[in-house]
Amino acid sequence: MSRANEIVSMLTAGVSLPRVLMPLIGIGLVTVAASMALNYSLAPHSELARKAFLSEAQSRPGRYIQGQIFRNRTDSRTWFIQNFLPRGNVFNNVQVLQQDANDNIVTNYIASRASFRPETKTWDLNNVRVVHYDHAGNILEEQFYPSLKVEHWSETPFRLGSANERAEFLSLPELREYLIFNADFPHTLLAPFRTHFQYRLALPWTCFVVVCIAAPLGIGYSRRGVLSSVASAVILVFSMNFLVHLFLALGEGDRVPAWIAAWAPNLLFAAIGLYLLYLRASNREAPGFHLFTARRIVSQ
Repeated sequence: MSRANEIVSMLTAGVSLPRVLMPLIGIGLVTVAASMALNYSLAPHSELARKAFLSEAQSRPGRYIQGQIFRNRTDSRTWFIQNFLPRGNVFNNVQVLQQDANDNIVTNYIASRASFRPETKTWDLNNVRVVHYDHAGNILEEQFYPSLKVEHWSETPFRLGSANERAEFLSLPELREYLIFNADFPHTLLAPFRTHFQYRLALPWTCFVVVCIAAPLGIGYSRRGVLSSVASAVILVFSMNFLVHLFLALGEGDRVPAWIAAWAPNLLFAAIGLYLLYLRASNREAPGFHLFTARRIVSQ
């Protein structure tokens, strides 16, 4: 449209620049909504499924996680698990130590298998031995049960396997759950999860930022101006992509706060796009666009 001077004709006819760009802005917002819906849960789980499929195809059969230890500091419980399948609800050869406020072992649960019921949020322990201790560590009582139902434990399979989770493969609700239940972890260990939680929210808005950058640059009043704008748009978009990955790495390494790592590239390039839009709306070119033209005039 710029090459055919249709944009100039619309602006000359009194149509404002925001009105001209309204279809692009609308499509950009629709793309943000679609990207946010996919990025909420489906995209990270799909990436995890892809990597798991490739890993399973290249490794030996069986993908059991061996020797898992989980410490629930809030409820003073420690889990020792021999093996379990990732994202599964069944755990084999489980020992659970219940401690008091002084870290003395109060009860010891030893079961051949522990399974979780999501609908009731309860644990079923099979072939379980329950041992009760006094404060000195002496056995007070020992009981055997073929099956024992436990209703008051707050652990879930996701929490028990969270030590093996990677932030980039977790959905937004899972990242939120991980940060809530593991808030007592060291700040450095939680940095990747905080960063990706913010990144899940910021990433869809990159679509709108690209519209803010490309729309004003797409409006040119000559063939030379259009080509210069296209080159500038390509450079800006590649620079934005580079900064997104740079800030993401800084956030995961706890070099910058999570919200800065996720939102800084979008805010920076959105400001650049709005500035370019302001220049176009006031019928002015960006200062750098006429650099080569000015040099040519001086040389002549």
